[in-house]
Amino acid sequence: MEKFSVTLPLTGEYLTTVRLTTGGLCALAGFDVDSAEDFKVCVTESLLILKRNGFRQAVIDFTIGESLGCTVCGKERIGEKEEALEEEISRALLAALLGQVDFVKDATGEVVEKIAFEG
Repeated sequence: MEKFSVTLPLTGEYLTTVRLTTGGLCALAGFDVDSAEDFKVCVTESLLILKRNGFRQAVIDFTIGESLGCTVCGKERIGEKEEALEEEISRALLAALLGQVDFVKDATGEVVEKIAFEG
């Protein structure tokens, strides 16, 4: 199994870079075009969830083996959690595209700080 990690600011300019990187890793893992696009959407939506939960940065850890795994962790929480319908939409989209998604919350049980899934 191989691992690939990236740390990035949660700003719009970096989302394209993350999508391109994720697409390349999907190709290495043998995904077809539709599956790769779904996985890229899931990584992007995970980053948006962390941003809405007040994080300034994220660490993305990919594992490449028989499947492609992804863990997205928030880093440097500086803002408050936004109460937004968009987070529910993002969660529903992740569940629809992946089935099993693990959301880890902080000690308060209010803030999502880690999202993990496999494709």
